This record gives sequence, C-alpha cells and structure tokens, in this order.
Amino acid sequence: MNAAPHSSGTAVLLMMCALLCFSVLDASFKYLVAEYPLPVLVWARYTTHTLFMLAIFAPRMGSQLLRTGRLRMQITRGLILVAVTALNSLAFRMMPLAEVTALVFLSPVFVTLLAGPLLGERVRAAKWVACALGFAGVLCIARPGGSIVPLGVLICLVSALFLAAYQIITRMLGPGETAVTTLFYTALTGSLVSLPAVPLVWDGQLPDPRHAMLIASLGLWGGIGHFLFTRAYMLAPASSLAPLAYVQLVWATLLGWLVFDHLPDRWSVVGGIVIACGGLLAALSARSHD
Repeated sequence: MNAAPHSSGTAVLLMMCALLCFSVLDASFKYLVAEYPLPVLVWARYTTHTLFMLAIFAPRMGSQLLRTGRLRMQITRGLILVAVTALNSLAFRMMPLAEVTALVFLSPVFVTLLAGPLLGERVRAAKWVACALGFAGVLCIARPGGSIVPLGVLICLVSALFLAAYQIITRMLGPGETAVTTLFYTALTGSLVSLPAVPLVWDGQLPDPRHAMLIASLGLWGGIGHFLFTRAYMLAPASSLAPLAYVQLVWATLLGWLVFDHLPDRWSVVGGIVIACGGLLAALSARSHD
C-alpha cells in the first residue's frame, strides 16, 4: 500500500521534528540519571506524559480517548517502549549520548528487514542502500575500541531490537487507531507498569525546583515526540521512514557537545555525513515511488 505524495512529505517532516524531541528527551535522561534512581525517572516521564494528555484531550474527547479496537496491541506497544526507555537510560550511565544513540539506531535496519514479511511492504533497492549507508555511519561513530563499554553495547543492541518491534507495531495499528488514543495508551501503560518500583528506590527526597522542571519536561518531550512519530508511521510505510531515523544522531552529537562537553572526533563527523546521505536517499526514494 503506497501513501499519497503529500502524505509522504508530511510524514518526513513529522519524523524530523519527532527525532529532535527524542534527542532532547535522551539528553535530559542522561543528565538526570546521574542524580536520581532510574525507576523514578521512568515513572515521572510517563506519568507527566499521561497528565499532559488528560489535561489537553480529556475535556474534549472524554471516553473516546480510551476507545480502541486493538487494546492488547496498544498495551504491548506501551510495554515495549517502557523497556526501550529503561535500557537506554542504563546505557546512558555507561557511554556518551552520541554513541548510545548510534548503537540503538541499528533498529531501522531491523525494521527494514521485518517490514516485508510482517507488513507486506516492498523494500526497494534504494532503501537497502540507504540502510547500508546508515549502518556504515553507525560503525564509524560507534567503532570498536576507545571508551565503548561491552555491557553498554549489549544493552543498546537489545534496546534496538525492542525499538524495531515498537516501530513495526506502530505501523500495524494502522489508520483505524487515532494517534491521540495510541499515545495515551503508551503513556498510561508506562506509568502503571513503572509505578510499583518507585517505593523500592525512592528515599522521599524531593528534587530542587530546577530539577523538578526538568523531570516534568520528560513527559512533554516524550509526548510530543511520540505523537509526531505515531502520525508519521500512520502516513507512510515503515521501510521508508526507518532510515530517516538516523538523523537523530546529528541531534544527539550536537546535544552531547553542548550539554556534556563530548566533542565528536573525525570518525564521528564522517559517520554523520554518511548517515545524512543515507537518510536523504531514503527520503528521495520514498517520494519518487509514491
């Protein structure tokens, strides 16, 4: 099933904005996880996300906010995203932001591989080349040696598998499910699942006002990012959008430098250029065949 040309263009724009939100979310998590227990941050991220959605959409939508024909799939999608959030946060404790993002973004390769058998999408040669370029760029940035921690690499690879499953399920939900309802179930599932762990690790100490605002922003960045992400995947094939996700590496590298003073070396710069070329090729290929 091919999307209309204007739909593909809109999906690309939505995807780019979502990736920026995700990078800001990741940078905030990396900063906060050094000060606060991980389960508390995960719970705060999804709970503030849920509260934002209730405040904005519940007065207008009422019970329609919960209306879905695929409850089990919605809950499964939410659980998978909680796993991705937790795994990425663990990896942030061990490695710089750009390296973690690079390794996790092996997931678009998995999505492209699975889009054919699971979604029945045709994966053209140009998209395979785009994925290969993206993978090569990842290898340049997260090459063996240096400060890469083996356990961190393993955590990132598992996270990449979960992220690929999340993207595939998002596409499988299809146009019958609204982006708002899908996003609400994601937030609600994450909040409820992470809640039992909070009393086990929280000592009762409240964050200072600056950290409290940053913690509250986790839900905002996550909510906006995943709303845009969900809308993009409902407008265009998964195999077309997946390679575009590599652009998040550019944002992650920039934020890693600005926030954590982690400057990319020449191989990271080369990797970023290769990744950008792969994303551009994927976007042009998707548009020319719609």
